[in-house]
Amino acid sequence: FPSQTVTENFAKVIHGLNTNQLTDHVIQRSKRMILDTLGVGLLGTSTEVCHKVAQYSKIYSSDLSSTIWGHLDFRLPPMYAAFVNGVAVHSMDFDDTWHPATHPSGAVLPAVIALSEAFPQKKKISGLDLLLAFNVGIEVQGRLLHFSREARNIPKRY
Repeated sequence: FPSQTVTENFAKVIHGLNTNQLTDHVIQRSKRMILDTLGVGLLGTSTEVCHKVAQYSKIYSSDLSSTIWGHLDFRLPPMYAAFVNGVAVHSMDFDDTWHPATHPSGAVLPAVIALSEAFPQKKKISGLDLLLAFNVGIEVQGRLLHFSREARNIPKRY
């Protein structure tokens, strides 16, 4: 009989998610997490570490580009825009967290926004699609954290 690995099963579940499964509670909670992350990220764009990674990332270019938060005239390839914006979020260390210690939105939101900006104009995604992608990213991170033996008892190890 066919058996699926944990990874195959997980990928199948994630691939099957759609915007109809976003409850009002999840949508409202997601919007609050996104707003909080954007606020912390905008504050973080003024930090020295953010300036350094932005300067470093200027050496990269691509036909696709995404915005560096707080700098509408500064665009980078999506991967580097996500990197710079993620550093901005984490640089102040005020972004959301859960136990065991991780910062879900700071890793997910910059990537989701950078990728959404890189879509061609005629294929732009909707706000609900962005919320779904954000929630899938949070879910994946949470599940990986749950499965990780390394993440268990982090507070006791430090």
